[in-house]
This record gives sequence, C-alpha cells and structure tokens, in this order.
Amino acid sequence: MLAIEINFLTGRYVATFHNDRQQSEWPPHPARLFSAMVATYHESAESDPTERAAMEWLEAQPPPSVAASPAVTRTVASHFVPVNDTAIISRSWQERRAESVSELIAQHNDELERSEGEVTKKVSSLRDKLAKAREVTSQTDDPGNTPPDTAIALFPDHRGKQERFFPSVTPDEPRATYIWENSPPPDTRESLDRLLQRVTRLGHSSSLVSCRVVAGAPSPNWTPVKGSLGTDEEIDVLRTTGSGQLAELERRYSRHEGIKPRSLPFVSVRYKTHSEAPSPETQIPNTAAEWIVFEFAHKSRSAPSSRSVPSTRAVEVAEALRATIFHHADDPIPEGLSGHRPDGTPSERPHAAFLPLPSVGFEHSDGRLLGRALSRPKDLDDRSTRALYRAIGKWEAARNEENPLRLTFGAKGVIELKRLTASSTAVTLRESVWSRASRKWASATPIALPKHPGPLGRGTASARSRAWELAEKAVVSSCLHVGLPAPLSIELSLTGFIPGARPALKFPPFRQGRDNKQARRLLHAMLTFENPVEGPLL
Repeated sequence: MLAIEINFLTGRYVATFHNDRQQSEWPPHPARLFSAMVATYHESAESDPTERAAMEWLEAQPPPSVAASPAVTRTVASHFVPVNDTAIISRSWQERRAESVSELIAQHNDELERSEGEVTKKVSSLRDKLAKAREVTSQTDDPGNTPPDTAIALFPDHRGKQERFFPSVTPDEPRATYIWENSPPPDTRESLDRLLQRVTRLGHSSSLVSCRVVAGAPSPNWTPVKGSLGTDEEIDVLRTTGSGQLAELERRYSRHEGIKPRSLPFVSVRYKTHSEAPSPETQIPNTAAEWIVFEFAHKSRSAPSSRSVPSTRAVEVAEALRATIFHHADDPIPEGLSGHRPDGTPSERPHAAFLPLPSVGFEHSDGRLLGRALSRPKDLDDRSTRALYRAIGKWEAARNEENPLRLTFGAKGVIELKRLTASSTAVTLRESVWSRASRKWASATPIALPKHPGPLGRGTASARSRAWELAEKAVVSSCLHVGLPAPLSIELSLTGFIPGARPALKFPPFRQGRDNKQARRLLHAMLTFENPVEGPLL
C-alpha cells in the first residue's frame, strides 16, 4: 500500500471545478495532485531521474481511494481583477515587427537553400538583420520611447478588468489522504516522499499544503467503482491519471509555456462515496443530540462585544440564552426542556442543554465564544421537543432589522445572535467537529465535578494525592452518568490540554443547588476510552 497525506496549512482548499469556474473541487482530484508533483519536479535546477521514474510508476497505478472529511463550501463572490499581461509596446508596433521578422526568416531560408547550406555574405547579412529585428530592448528599456498614454495604462486602475472566481472549501479535518493498493519499491517510495516534501501548494497559489508519504491511512470514503452500481449509491467523478500522464503534461507545457490557456489531461473515474457510520464498537452517550446553532454576530454599534466574548463567560451566556428560551416557552415548562422535575429536583433523564462553542483546538485558537448550541437529545419526548421549537419560533417571530436576536447583560453589553440554517464556514460552529467518534477526548471548557474532591493544591502530599484521586473518581462517575463506560485513562489539570482552552482558575466559581451554596470544582480532563465514543461528550 502507498498512502500520501496532504495537509492544508491554512485550513482551506482553493480550487475551481474543472468544468465550472464557480464551483469548488472537493476532494482534490488525484490528477491535480500528480500535476503539482510534476510542476515541483521541473522547478528543480537539476532533474532527479529517480523522481521521474517514481512518478512514472505512480501514473500507471490503478486509481487511488481517497480519505477526506466533509467540507463546507464558501459562498462564491465575483471579483474583477486587473489583467496581468498589459504591454508597454503598442499592438500595432508588435504586429509590424512580427511581419518583418517573418519576412526576414523566409528570405534567410530561401537564400540558405540556394547556397545549399553555405553561409554566404547574403545569408550572413540576413542573419544580422533578423537579429536586429528580434531585438526589442530599445522599446522596453528606454522610458523615453513609451507614449504617456501607454505608460498610464500600466497602472491597475487603468487596466482592463477580468471577472474571476475563487471558490474555496473548509474541510472539517484540514487534510486528505490518497491510498493506492500496490506498494512501490523502497527506493520509489523514498523518491516520492522526497518530491512531495517540496510541494507547497495544491490548486490556487493561496492553497498552501504540506505533503508526505505516511505509513498508515484512515478508511477511505471515496473509492473507485468496480463493476456495476447500486441504484441508491452516491457517485462522484474524479480526474485521475493514466500511463503517459507525465509525458503528456510536458508536451502540453511546450505548447502553452505556462502563459496560454491550458487544460489538464486526465482519466475520468467514477467514485463511490461512503457516509461515515459508527462502527459496532462505538459507544454513544445519552447526551448525543441534534443541535440548533446560534452564531454570535460580528461587532456592530448595538452589540460591540458579540465577537469578543471569552469562554470564561460560558455559564453566564448559557444562563441568558436559557432564560430567553424559557421566557418564550409555554407554561408549565416540561421536564425535558427545564432539566428539573415539577418539585424542582434535577431530572434523571437527558434534557435540553445550552452548549458553549469556543474557538479551541487549533494553533492560534484564543478561546473566544463564537456561538452557542442548543442541544436536543435524540430521545427527547415529543412534548418537550414541541415546547422547545415553539419557544424558538416565538423568539424569532418578534425580531426584525431593528430588533435582532439579542442577549442583554446590563453593563456588560449586548450579544447579537443569528440562528444558522446551513453549515457554517467557522469550523467551531459545525456539529460534526464536536460529534465525530474518537477514543480520546479533551475538555474545551472545564468539567464541573459532581462532588467536591477537597483542596488540590494545598495541605500534605497525601491529602493532595487523595483529592486528585477523588477528582478522578468524580470524572468516572460523570462518564457513567451519561451512559459511557469508565475511561481507560484519565489526565486531570487546572490548565487546558488543547490550544485555546482557558485555565480552570480563570472561570468564575460555579455554584448550584438551593441558594447556590453547592460549589462545583472545575478541572480540565483528557480521557481515553477503550472504544470510540461518539460526541458531543457533555
């Protein structure tokens, strides 16, 4: 097996579909990857024959399978950009000079034929005239020979504009893996890896990548079709390579030289797409739910703090959203929505939850809240489900341009929201990021332990050790409470385990119970389970 992994360094992939300039390509077609490798190969000062042989081996392989996560397509906007090939030499001058050169070439060839290949004085004279006709330095280097109108036309504001589109997709996981069934010889594998390490972009020049040969590969979700198809199977057509692809790319380049319009040679292959389904071993907590996502609006005069809300205010914002939903809900509020029995005691069944969606998990994540998710458990009773949707409907019915969806916090400002009705371009706001199955889970915001373990940072060493043991037992109890087995391993910390996760001590005290007297200890955790666990893990 050969597996090539492509990592998208900017988190997005910019490339147009081959027959529609306004449509994005996803996943990247195998032929495009091969073309990027060929371009990188020819950029080297000295060609490596082993790399050429490696590409010739790769082009002859059967089409690869592809493993890539779902991706959200950015709305395509039309851009008018100045053309790049504005000339300082007038077109009429170019045409006259081209005619002169063509005529001199014909005279030179005729005279050379008459002299039977002998370089006579006339042949030599024609060659001098031809060299002089081809010399255009005086027209390009001397600014005094450039008409003012022509010089002014060089500036972008005076150039002609051409409509262009830059369709882009943002994958849930910023990578794609190509898997070939056959294994190459060791030297071929090394040559391919060496070449791939120099590939810097795929598609548009802004689509920066890092490529490598990897030892293992995830399960593919695009596989080449073999044999007949079922009527209910989803089919995509991807461009792949065939024997002679490298030579054909070189032949076409000799014609367009990277300047004239060109087209990519390819072999069309039908691919069967596979939707990800939980494996039989996947554990599903009783908090697995459908989401209603509210995105925080960008800054505005009326809500200057909407996109500056730190995750340390997660509980405060959740309480405000919960109170707003309850304000519009029918009375009495059902248990599945309120989370409490009629007597005020906590419900023992899964109920609606108000989840913070902080920017975490990436190198430059800063922990800001980008939105909230209202989580509706999949087995929520019909009465609670109807009450939830009616409350949201009443809230939205009261809004207009002057009165958008808002959460008010007095002196702390106002947050404007909008309910998402389609996939968001912000990775944080996609349910799939939080719900896909994994054996390892890390907290984005601290866990509120069900029982206080005691002082963790003071007292004797044995007392501190005992407190941390009790904290671990409390986390196990929380896992059991949502229908999961005990984790294989637990790591606890007062600081976060992933970028953007704010330290637990930065969060205000969290109290519950009657008169808010019951303090809940906050800790971050990293949990590893024996089998994959489907999220979101609450």
